[in-house]
Amino acid sequence: MKKLLALLIFATSIVNAQYTIKGTMTPPEKSDWVILYKIEGAKQKFVTNTTIKLDTVAVGAATQVLGKFKFDLPTTAESGAYRATYKNKGNGFVDFYFNKENVEFIFNPKYPDQSVVFTSSRENKLYNEYLEAYALVQKKVDDYQIAYIDNGNKDDRKAYKKELKKLEDVQETYENKSEGMLVNSFIKASQRYNSSSALDNREEYLTTTVSNFFKNIDFSSDVLYNSSFLIDRITEYVFYLNFAEDADTQQKLLKESITKVMDKVPSGKIRKAAVDFLITSLTDKRNGEAVDWMLAEYYDKLPEDQKDAKFKAEVLKTLRATVGRIAPDFSWQEGDAEMKLSTLNDGEKYLLVFWSTGCPHCVKEVPELNKFMQNHKNVSVISFGIENNEDKEAWTEFVKKLPNWHNAIGTHPEYKFDNETVQMYNLLGTPSYFVLDKNKKIIAMPNQLEDVEKYFGNH
Repeated sequence: MKKLLALLIFATSIVNAQYTIKGTMTPPEKSDWVILYKIEGAKQKFVTNTTIKLDTVAVGAATQVLGKFKFDLPTTAESGAYRATYKNKGNGFVDFYFNKENVEFIFNPKYPDQSVVFTSSRENKLYNEYLEAYALVQKKVDDYQIAYIDNGNKDDRKAYKKELKKLEDVQETYENKSEGMLVNSFIKASQRYNSSSALDNREEYLTTTVSNFFKNIDFSSDVLYNSSFLIDRITEYVFYLNFAEDADTQQKLLKESITKVMDKVPSGKIRKAAVDFLITSLTDKRNGEAVDWMLAEYYDKLPEDQKDAKFKAEVLKTLRATVGRIAPDFSWQEGDAEMKLSTLNDGEKYLLVFWSTGCPHCVKEVPELNKFMQNHKNVSVISFGIENNEDKEAWTEFVKKLPNWHNAIGTHPEYKFDNETVQMYNLLGTPSYFVLDKNKKIIAMPNQLEDVEKYFGNH
C-alpha cells in the first residue's frame, strides 16, 4: 500500500512539474496584460497570456511600485526563442531563450532592449554576458580601425591587431562555455567579420564589412530560424546597411541587397519566411516598385504549397496607390460638370491632397499649401475632402478659401474613411499627398507640407 501511495505521489509530481517565466517591470507599464509567444521564422505563435500585478516595495525611506507577471510552462514546452509582449505597437516586448529552465528578468518597459537584466536562467545570462564582453572589445577594434584610416599611424594598426586577438579570445571562450547549450548557435552567429589587419580607407572598410556581413550565419539552422535572429540580421542588412538619400540609388541598393540575401537563403521554410517578411516590410513602406520585383523574382517562384493567394491579393490591394502605379481613378462634380481624374488635362503635373475639415492640422496646412501652389501654375491641384455627411456645408464654405483648385468631396453614410475612393488610396492619415505625372502615374508621396514645398522647389 505504501509503495502504491509513493508511486501515485511521484506520478502526480511529474504531471504538475513545470517551468516558470517571471518578469518584473520597473516602473510598471500602463497596460495590465502580457502575451507570451514562441517565435517561429518571421511569425509569432501564441502560447499563453497573463496579467500584470502591482507590488509595492520599500527602497530606503521611499516606496517603489513594480509590475510583475508570471507564465507557467509545462515540461513539454519546446526549447527556443520566446517573446513576452506588453504593447500592441512599437518596441513593447522582451525576447529571451527558453531551454528547460526557469527564466526571470527585470526591465524598464520604455527601454526593454537596453534595460533587461536576467536574474535567473543560465542560458540568457551567458548570452547577455557574451554580447556585452564582445561589444566592449569590438568597439576598441572599430576605434583603432577608424583612427588608422584617419591618420595612418602604425601604432593604431598594431593596437588593432592586439584588440582583434582579444576579440577572438572572447569568441572562443564563450563558444566553449556555451557548448551543448541553445545559445551556442547564437553566439557563433553573432561573431562579426573583421579584417585580419586594419584597412587603409573607408571605402574598402565599408565594402569589406558589407560583403562579409553574413559570413558566420548559417541560414539552414533551425535554431536560428526559430528566433528573431535571422530576420533581425536581414532587416539590418537590407534596410540600414544599404542606404542612400537618392531615391533611384536606394531602389538599386535595395534590389542588390535583397538579391545577396536570397542567394544565401536555402529553399524551404526559411526562404518562404524571408520572402514574406521582405514583401511585408516593403509593403509597409509603400514601395510598390520593389514589391512588384519581389513578387515576380521570388514569391511567384516559390513552390505552389508555399504561396498564399490571399496574402498576395492583400499586398497588391495595399499598394494600389503608391509610387510607380497609375493613380486610382475617381470622379467628382464641379458645378454642372462631372470631372474625372483620368481625363483631366490641365497640368504638366498633378498634386492630389486628401484632407478633412475635421482635421485641425489640415485646416491650418491646406490654405498654406494653396498659397504656395499659386506659384506653380503648371501643376493642377485636386483637393479631396474626406467628410461626414453632416460636414458637407462646412466643407463647401472652407473650399471657397482654395481658389484655382479642383475641389472634390467624398463621404460615407457611416464612417467617412470607408469612402470608396479613400479606401482605394489606403490612406494612413490626413493630410496625405500624391504627386502625379501628366499620365496620372504616381511619382512621389510627400509626407508633410514642407516635403511638398521641397519637392516642387526642386522640380
